Amino acid sequence: MIRACVIGWPISHSRSPLIHNYWLKQYAIAGAYEKKAVEPEQLENFLKNLEPHGYAGCNVTIPHKEAAFKLAKPDEIARKLGAANTLYIRDGILHATSTDGEGFIASLKADVPTIQLAAKSALVLGAGGAARAIIQALLQEGVERIELANRTPERAADLARHFGSRVKPLAWQNIDDAMREQALLVNTTSLGMKGQPPLIVELRKLPLTAAVADIVYVPLVTPLLQAAVQRGNPVSGGLGMLLHQAVRGFELWFGTRPHVTPELRALVKADVEKS
Repeated sequence: MIRACVIGWPISHSRSPLIHNYWLKQYAIAGAYEKKAVEPEQLENFLKNLEPHGYAGCNVTIPHKEAAFKLAKPDEIARKLGAANTLYIRDGILHATSTDGEGFIASLKADVPTIQLAAKSALVLGAGGAARAIIQALLQEGVERIELANRTPERAADLARHFGSRVKPLAWQNIDDAMREQALLVNTTSLGMKGQPPLIVELRKLPLTAAVADIVYVPLVTPLLQAAVQRGNPVSGGLGMLLHQAVRGFELWFGTRPHVTPELRALVKADVEKS
């Protein structure tokens, strides 16, 4: 039996077991996917014993993404991000990668099939780990210019320097005026999440052809997405990214590339709505 797990501290909130165990059943694979609560001071020891304990790899969530990156052999994507969300073992060596960026792009293209990113401009809100992964993925898709706004402007400036001249820091108070230039608006902050303050932005100047994406998935339809739908913009929610980022990890551990089906989406959606 092939086993994998998700590790974090805390870990009770994770929906990864729901996703991966659905696929194991769908593809009739003899395997298991579990939650493991791992304290930060126990992380190195846990990862050293991952293979002896019968695991083919694991997902990594808060607060372990940067530490796990340092304890494994990173691929090019993980190196550029300085963090990992997926670990897998090959020939006794623990490898690290990040699937957040590709999960975002796959979700965006599934929700907005007509979107064109090459040579376009995007506005990204937030400068944390998710923003870093999404910016990297957008640049790989050929986005020409990314304007990056964060409530702490120094973090936006640091991230812009990391990625180079195609990423420009933007003052938070100038977001509304920057809307007119964009083909894509992405919220990577926790604003709008259940229990968090709302994200207050004005979409009036955003072209109606521009896509609006929010990586928050609790609630499933954030106030930002609601406002975008009301004015006619195409939208992409955080649930899709959650599902699509899981695809490559499953393939690395279990040898089958799974599909995000309407049945799986409905299963996870129902679980989110209970929360």
